[in-house]
Amino acid sequence: MTEETADDQTWLTQEAYDRLTKELEQLSGPGRQEVAERIEAARDEGDLKENGGYHAAREEQGKLEARIRQLETLLRSAKVGEADADTTKVAPGKIVAVDMGGREMRFLLGSREIAGDSDIDVFSEKSPLGAAVNGAKVGDEVEYEAPNGKTMKVTVSKVEAFG
Repeated sequence: MTEETADDQTWLTQEAYDRLTKELEQLSGPGRQEVAERIEAARDEGDLKENGGYHAAREEQGKLEARIRQLETLLRSAKVGEADADTTKVAPGKIVAVDMGGREMRFLLGSREIAGDSDIDVFSEKSPLGAAVNGAKVGDEVEYEAPNGKTMKVTVSKVEAFG
């Protein structure tokens, strides 16, 4: 078993951790059972080569198992807690406003799973922009490489707690 490093951890609020744990329990228990029953019912219909219901249920099973693995990995490596109250420094769980050449961009730094049903943009602290601003203070100018290969400069203009 490998030791978890800070780079492997994902910061989650207690609310997000609880919500994801409940989702995992649903998917790995009743969710799995429901899909298995649909596969069995479709299998009983006969020829599997031309059985659309069977193939759809098998595809759904694949997606369900992938989400279960994703949740297990995320929850196993989660660092659970509340974002610190410091609004002068960027950290996971904070809403960050940056100035990108005169245009303000506002986003949550962290996992998409933290945002839940919120419509705020989310950038992982492992993304180029997220890694560049993580640890920066209000007023700091940082650079990162955009997907198109260009070096972008942004200035951190505001940091606030999420939630």
